[in-house]
Amino acid sequence: MSAIDFSDPATIAFLTAALTAAGVDGLEISRPGGQLRIIVAGESGARIGSTEATPPAPGSAAAVVKAPMAGRFGLDHPASYSMSQDIPRSVSNADIVGFVGVGHILLPLRAGRSGVLTRLLAEPGALVGFGDPLLEIEFQS
Repeated sequence: MSAIDFSDPATIAFLTAALTAAGVDGLEISRPGGQLRIIVAGESGARIGSTEATPPAPGSAAAVVKAPMAGRFGLDHPASYSMSQDIPRSVSNADIVGFVGVGHILLPLRAGRSGVLTRLLAEPGALVGFGDPLLEIEFQS
């Protein structure tokens, strides 16, 4: 039997649909290489995992926002008309700096700490895998 690829967007979408159809509240799968958490939130749909910026290394003044799941990376919410894509730009710890989506499921990426969004590490619209670096944030001292 082959191992299931939990970083595959099709697998995540299938699991989410199956959980929703079965009336299950959620599922968490932990493996040495990562963790997948799907929470079905009633009529509002499903929520997959959560993400924060990777803490900076000691002596470092920057952190990298990584993909919490496999999917399509984007800077804009599909329902928005225009979000600022200017880089560099200031962000606060709660600011949403991008999204990773699979089908109709969209997971926001939060800055995690206040600072300056300085670099895109992945192209908007690109297919990304779990843990892929997406954005770099330099912290204000």
